[in-house]
Amino acid sequence: MRIERLSPNEWERLQSIRLRSLLESPESFSTTHEQASLFPHESWVKQLEDLPTFVAVLDGGDAGIVRGEHDEEKDEVWLISLWVAPEARGLGIGETLAREVIDWVKSIGNQTLVLEVREGNKHARDLYARMGFLPNGAVPTDCCEIQLELVLE
Repeated sequence: MRIERLSPNEWERLQSIRLRSLLESPESFSTTHEQASLFPHESWVKQLEDLPTFVAVLDGGDAGIVRGEHDEEKDEVWLISLWVAPEARGLGIGETLAREVIDWVKSIGNQTLVLEVREGNKHARDLYARMGFLPNGAVPTDCCEIQLELVLE
């Protein structure tokens, strides 16, 4: 397995894996497959310009994705869109992808990483707990029920 950071000219890869994740795990994301299917290619390019996007490649195919987002107004850094293909689960890909975002957060000089997760997503919640993410008491968005935070050393 290797991790690749996508560049804006790889928008079709982002589109493909993101649509697959929304179709396979619709309950995990606030964007729906139907909504994302309508995005023009410029939207996918812009996402890659604005959001560091890391993809896990396994046996020559894209097997997972994660993105980071820096909200400069609030000075918050987010881990978003983490997803691992069903056939690649249980191999440590989710943690490897999350660590890519952690490394990116450190590289931009931030010390805190925030994410939101649905209460019923036990696998994701267990992963984040193993990595040291803790509930921060903040009110989550309409996407999820729990907001977690990791303070980096």
